[in-house]
Amino acid sequence: MLITDDFLPVPVPESLDATYLVPIAGMPKVSPKTAVAGLAGRLAEPVHGLAKQMLDSPLMTVDTRPISEFPELPPDLLTAFGATEEQLARLAAATHLVVVQAEYRPGWPPAHEWAARAVAAAVAETVGGDVVDVFGLQFLDPAAALRSLPDEQGRIRLVDWVLVPYSSDADGLWFTTKGLRRFGLLELQAQGVPDHLTRAWGAVMTGAARRLLREWTEGLAGEEVPAFVQLPVLATVTGHDIAVAYGNPEQHGATAPVLLALELDPATDPDADSFLTLRPPPGHPGPPGRYFAAACATLFNGIQPDVRYARPGDAMSKAIATARAGLGDVRARFLAGQLPAETQLVIKYGLPGDDGPEYVWAGVTSWESPERIVGASASDAATDPTVRIGAPVVVEASDVVDWAVLDTTGVIEGGWTQAVLDAGEPPTAD
Repeated sequence: MLITDDFLPVPVPESLDATYLVPIAGMPKVSPKTAVAGLAGRLAEPVHGLAKQMLDSPLMTVDTRPISEFPELPPDLLTAFGATEEQLARLAAATHLVVVQAEYRPGWPPAHEWAARAVAAAVAETVGGDVVDVFGLQFLDPAAALRSLPDEQGRIRLVDWVLVPYSSDADGLWFTTKGLRRFGLLELQAQGVPDHLTRAWGAVMTGAARRLLREWTEGLAGEEVPAFVQLPVLATVTGHDIAVAYGNPEQHGATAPVLLALELDPATDPDADSFLTLRPPPGHPGPPGRYFAAACATLFNGIQPDVRYARPGDAMSKAIATARAGLGDVRARFLAGQLPAETQLVIKYGLPGDDGPEYVWAGVTSWESPERIVGASASDAATDPTVRIGAPVVVEASDVVDWAVLDTTGVIEGGWTQAVLDAGEPPTAD
């Protein structure tokens, strides 16, 4: 249903719980308290102290039970959410499961999730095993689980906690989030997304999740848990929301915001999930997919990945040569702090693929060595699943084909290959 006022009342659950599993062969040789104590100095506060406190309270239980007492974890779904053959083999060889469960009230911090994941990771580390996040049906190695927990400033990457799966139907792609219910919020969905926007719209959904989660937790900040939290019917999503969700707030900040209408779609089946549906704002003409494509173009202006082949002597080859000739100068200005204020230096480089290179952009964060550039990916790559928005990358300068300086209006310097693409030169190949 669409609420016509400015805010949408979303129900708040009375309590939240988290469950993590650690598959092991035999019985653990170290107690959970000893394992968590071993994280001293490695896990930021308040999470380390929170994990120890919850271990000593009735809010958390840690049990070791024979694996035969549990229903089989579905290997096909685990694989769909990233499980490796080695992880599945360790699960098949396990005789017991360490079960870590925690419960807490809705609000921030999500103590049940942080503490349960920390304890499970500590136990898994001592046995050389894996963590299974039951909510997300995901395997996590202990190091990844610990990295997903808050840093000294209390910051997390939302992509470590919220997935954005999608499937195809007659109207296009159906996107949902999987993870917002960890925090008590309903999952998001969007329907009718054009097929070519899989990566871009997944990032927009993640940014929208970040923005709405912030509104949600602000509504839960009081001493008493309310029955409802009022969320805005029109949600604003910015490039900064996306960047923060991916743990890289200095990227994607200089883009115009987009508006998305929020509707409550309650489930008719008591066993099914209700959703918060993202739609174009009222009055937008045409199908939703047209608006979603325009939103992606706005939020990712100037840094879209592309796959192109360049012929020696054509316009693209000349553009690449021009960009490479200017690398030394732009590096010197970057190191000297001489680029214009409130701008971002980005580079474009090639990733190998079966059908030719995929060119992606990255924001430059460090360039100490002339031969090697350290940055953060500005897009998700199709050819390399490790290259995601906000993920750290190290790029050889010899692989760079373009660079640009961006401000709030877009490209103010560089971007020669993008200019060729915008001019409509067809892709060519040897």
